[in-house]
Amino acid sequence: MSQPMTVDCPTCGAPVEWSANSPNRPFCSDRCKLIDLGAWAAEEHKIPAAPESEDELYSGDLEPRH
Repeated sequence: MSQPMTVDCPTCGAPVEWSANSPNRPFCSDRCKLIDLGAWAAEEHKIPAAPESEDELYSGDLEPRH
C-alpha cells in the first residue's frame, strides 16, 4: 500500500493528508480555512486581471462611485 499524498496547509504550512479523512483539505483545520477566507474578504488575496477588464464587470446602468 502506498503512502497517502500530503500537501502543505496554505495558511500555516502544516502537512495535510489529501483524503476523505481530511474534510478541511487543503487546510489543516477549520481555523486555517477561516483565516484564508478572511484574507480574501479583506482583499489581501487578489486574482490578477487587466485594469480594462474591470469595467466589463459593472453595469452601465449604475452611477459611478466617487
